Amino acid sequence: MAEAIDLCKLIEQFGSEDKCRAYLEALRWQDGLSCPRCKGAVISRIVLRNQFDCDSCRYQFSVTAGTIFHDSHLPLWKWFLATYLLCESRKGMSANQIKRTLGISYKTAWYLCHRIRGAMKEAQTEKLGGTVEVDETYIGGKKIGHGHLVGKRSKEVVIGIRQRNGELRFFHAADAKSGTLAKYIKENVRKDVDVMVADEFVPYPKALMEAGIHGTKHKTIRHKDNVYVDGNIHTNTVENAFSLLKRGIVGSWHKVSAKHLQAYLDEMTWRFDNRNNPYLFRDTMMKLIAADALEYKRLTAVA
Repeated sequence: MAEAIDLCKLIEQFGSEDKCRAYLEALRWQDGLSCPRCKGAVISRIVLRNQFDCDSCRYQFSVTAGTIFHDSHLPLWKWFLATYLLCESRKGMSANQIKRTLGISYKTAWYLCHRIRGAMKEAQTEKLGGTVEVDETYIGGKKIGHGHLVGKRSKEVVIGIRQRNGELRFFHAADAKSGTLAKYIKENVRKDVDVMVADEFVPYPKALMEAGIHGTKHKTIRHKDNVYVDGNIHTNTVENAFSLLKRGIVGSWHKVSAKHLQAYLDEMTWRFDNRNNPYLFRDTMMKLIAADALEYKRLTAVA
């Protein structure tokens, strides 16, 4: 179960529903089979129905019960393949590409991608330290209309915070004002951070002060003066992550709605932070097992 996997191994190992179910069982019940209702450990297998029966409370359940897979009519092997493709596609993969690859409808592919994407969201418990870079970027803003009706769709603000040689965090923010920047910095960066690097964007000094980070720890790189690296002072690592995000939007997803932007940021962050993880597929499957159900009507509800 801890073996690294590639596409050929995936097809070989999970080419049937039974093989997929066995893998989910191994992931879900690593300490032994137990009842999801009463936690009883004396369980009988109902082979013909791919179910289990708890000898204590008589609850009958399957390995997908209570998971994201439970109400899905899509074969498990297609779930596995879609998950692998989203994990291993460096710039992400569009629902249209998943549709063509799996031979399913666009609606099914879109919903499938969002459920996998939703499970990739990390629970961010530890704050970042050491040398931390912060920057902001803007998504969208293309012209709409013709003639005198031409205007610009408002850009969406994305704040990026990255620990040097550590984790990346992306946030879809309402704006890039000092108070907003301070909120995300305070929630994600330790006050005893060694160095906080930002460019010359005017709100950063006030934002860092409001976040409780001493001014002596704030180092500025002046891009407007064509200075991009000054010794160890730069924002190149967070900007590299922004570059990958934008290539994903332009080259893979093509467009991302403001409503779902944070979900795409969570996907990109999970994949970026695990880019050297040989067990990324396994770890993502474990997150899918633990993820809450994401209803279609909630995804499509008007914000």
